[in-house]
Amino acid sequence: MQVVILCGGQGTRIRDVADDIPKPMIPIGDRPILWHIMKGYAQHGYTDFILCLGYKSWSIKSFFLNYQLARADFSVDLGKSAQVEVQSPPAAENWHVTLAETGLTSMTGCRIKRIEKYITGDTFLLTYGDGVADVDVEKLVRFHRRHGKIGTVTAVRAPGRFGEIELDGSRVVEFMEKPLMARGRINGGFFVFDRRVFDGLQDDPKLIFENEPMAKLTDEGQLMAYLHDGFWHPMDNSRDYQYLNELWARGEAPWNTWEPQRARIAA
Repeated sequence: MQVVILCGGQGTRIRDVADDIPKPMIPIGDRPILWHIMKGYAQHGYTDFILCLGYKSWSIKSFFLNYQLARADFSVDLGKSAQVEVQSPPAAENWHVTLAETGLTSMTGCRIKRIEKYITGDTFLLTYGDGVADVDVEKLVRFHRRHGKIGTVTAVRAPGRFGEIELDGSRVVEFMEKPLMARGRINGGFFVFDRRVFDGLQDDPKLIFENEPMAKLTDEGQLMAYLHDGFWHPMDNSRDYQYLNELWARGEAPWNTWEPQRARIAA
């Protein structure tokens, strides 16, 4: 099963962190957030990726073209057309990565439609290139296959950015200042779709997947929700960037499911 990752947005709300690279390339530790997302899928055996590129796409392409050399020792013979001899390569990721140009300003629905030609199976995974989670992808896929509908969205509890007040009439019955996770659920990405979803998409740069296409699936009873109560966090602004990097630096990143020896906090 292939994993489609939306990597084409401009990330205007986080330009204060990195203005010269696309949002999926903003680092957590010494690797882009995109790498962290892909490692999470690979941990469950999903290693065939399709990246929907747009804004500053060459930055993402360069990362993968130079992936092996970036951490290897190598020699360059400048007298032989800069021939490179790798001396001690690091362990390679067993990933197949398709980098697809889906338009500089295309919206999400158009980007997904434009990679239809690369989907080889009846079902595929889809997520955004700017959020990390400890979603059990195997359980997510099993849930999707059981219900038989076109789509599954992972419903998460949003990080608590504001204080919450629970009321009984005008009386405050509970007050929580910036809880770790809010009580309501939102779209956390980490979708599973049957390829029938492409029937409801058009090659229109203005098509927003989360608007008409998702509303139509909902109206037709073809969208189910997989409830995830574990860790989920986007990288939308500089505060998110600092928070995720602090977790990683302390060895407390819950999404780091591929290194069990690292300490991880409870979600």
